[in-house]
Amino acid sequence: MGKNKLRKFKEVEENPLVLQYPFGVLRESGFPLKGRWHEEFFHNDKPIVLELGCGKGEYTVGLAQQFPDKNFIGIDIKGARIWSGATAALRADMKNVAFVRTSIEWLESFFAPGEVAEIWITFPDPQMKKVNKRLTGTRFVEMYRRVLAPGGLIHLKTDSPFLYTYTTMMAAHNGLEVVSDTADLYATIAPDDPILNIRTHYEQQWLDRGLTIKYFAFHPGTAPALAEPPGADDIEPDTYRSYSRGYIECPQMLDSESKDQ
Repeated sequence: MGKNKLRKFKEVEENPLVLQYPFGVLRESGFPLKGRWHEEFFHNDKPIVLELGCGKGEYTVGLAQQFPDKNFIGIDIKGARIWSGATAALRADMKNVAFVRTSIEWLESFFAPGEVAEIWITFPDPQMKKVNKRLTGTRFVEMYRRVLAPGGLIHLKTDSPFLYTYTTMMAAHNGLEVVSDTADLYATIAPDDPILNIRTHYEQQWLDRGLTIKYFAFHPGTAPALAEPPGADDIEPDTYRSYSRGYIECPQMLDSESKDQ
């Protein structure tokens, strides 16, 4: 493991905005902030918004800057990725940002029922062959229901035609209320919409390649168990691959000197 990665791991461990709890600790004693995020971490009653699979944290930090009336928590399993957003937020002395290093599978270990107002899913792996790992699959959406407050909202931004098509089919089949739906975000959303001012590492990749960004927002509802949509297995798979992981500049992140460290 390189020295830079080791340094980042150490800085993540020391960053007060990053919370890391191994599964063994969660199983034995639980997460102390579960159900107490407002009182004991943010010290306010503003809505809590999650970014799942936050990567470098561009969207978590960007949303927190755009919406100071909400609290934002980025979740990712990779500490070296979280370092960028957590470091930027700490340097900016942001009070409405946190990061949790964990698997999304354990979401309910960190949040009590109804504790979350919104969930953002930004450019996840579409998991074309593994519906149980698909972050907009019925298994995960049912889990989101359990931590979301009544009227909670789920946002998906993706470059994947497969994942976008699947998610729209899943919502339609289960009668979920759709709030926004576009297969080409930058062609249809008003230029002054704040969500256009934030671009993640992967989003910039897709835009540089001339690909369209899809955006889909919906309420997961409270109806009986969700069902997989018929015909989902026939959705045409994506035919392109992502670039290798590298830093793509985002204006709300670290300065150029920090990027090269």
